[in-house]
Amino acid sequence: MQFLATAAFGLEGVVAGELRRLGYTATAVNGGACFEGGFEDAMRANLYLRTADRVQLIVGSFEATSFEALFEGVAALPWEQYLTRESRFPVSGNCARSQLMSVSDCQSITKKAIVKRLQEHHRVTWFPETGETVPISVTLHANQARLTIDTSGTALNRRGYRTWNGEAPLRETLAAALVDLSPWRQNTPLYDPFCGTGTLLIEAAFKMSHRAPGLTRNFAMEQFPYVKKTVLDRIREEARSAFDPSLIHDIAGSDIDPEAIRLAKRHIDQAGLNGRIQVSVQDMHTCTRPEDSGLFLCNPPYGERLSDRKACESLYHDLGVMFRRHPGWSLCAISSHPQFERCFGRRVAKKRRFYNGRIECEFMTFTKAK
Repeated sequence: MQFLATAAFGLEGVVAGELRRLGYTATAVNGGACFEGGFEDAMRANLYLRTADRVQLIVGSFEATSFEALFEGVAALPWEQYLTRESRFPVSGNCARSQLMSVSDCQSITKKAIVKRLQEHHRVTWFPETGETVPISVTLHANQARLTIDTSGTALNRRGYRTWNGEAPLRETLAAALVDLSPWRQNTPLYDPFCGTGTLLIEAAFKMSHRAPGLTRNFAMEQFPYVKKTVLDRIREEARSAFDPSLIHDIAGSDIDPEAIRLAKRHIDQAGLNGRIQVSVQDMHTCTRPEDSGLFLCNPPYGERLSDRKACESLYHDLGVMFRRHPGWSLCAISSHPQFERCFGRRVAKKRRFYNGRIECEFMTFTKAK
């Protein structure tokens, strides 16, 4: 079977790299990365992928320039392999740059075509949809229809440890990507001077301790009647055995907001990392680290509102001053401010473009201070 691990814009190659490290042959495509395997492989991907949004089983794809073509194409797919007489199968949709641009119509036609296929196979006229939920998605892009089954359920960024987001939250998947793309190596300290509610620090600790991000949550595929539950349970137990919080060291952060630090401590505890990450209330302006080298990794305020922009520019300047107080350290920051480098006082060594929600940002790496 072919699967698609969906990803936010800019993260397709990161997800493909994760899949390759898990042992799969993966290809980055628009909107994610494709790989082949069975349901046990989908379970591993759901458990271990840090930067993907969902893992979808690709049922089929075809050209659809009319509603008739969409109906016939959907009805030709082997839905009886994945849906029983009792299955509940909600259909979601997305359309972009196609002749068919009505999402609601595409959803309705897809549902009707699946029902027609199942009626012919099961020789019944009515489906109660009282059984397991099998989420289906129809996506049309450049007149190509792709039909998928969502094996994840709730999006994979929902790790289960974060109960409050703060004012400018990073999605867990983006935070994990920033950790992966930073120059941080696990034998060096990591510090976040704007740690907020702790997402960057927790994702780094997950990576250091070999903690599967999906370890404590459930996935839609665990309810599919054709999936062997004993196999999925064994894969989850393997992930549980690999988690070793004693491997975590030298991950810390601070924030000027006491409420944010209170929530960060709660999230650290809910992530099963109590006592492994040190956070404290501290103004970035007074931050001084005793280690000779390390990495500052942070998501400072963006100043999206004009009234906040001057304050943020001053903050970026002071962040540069803090950076230069630590000549052996590097710094990575994500920001939407076009003048970040000028305010910071250093030219960036490397940058990469991402979206934090709907905000276009750059992830910038500044090498050791001089």
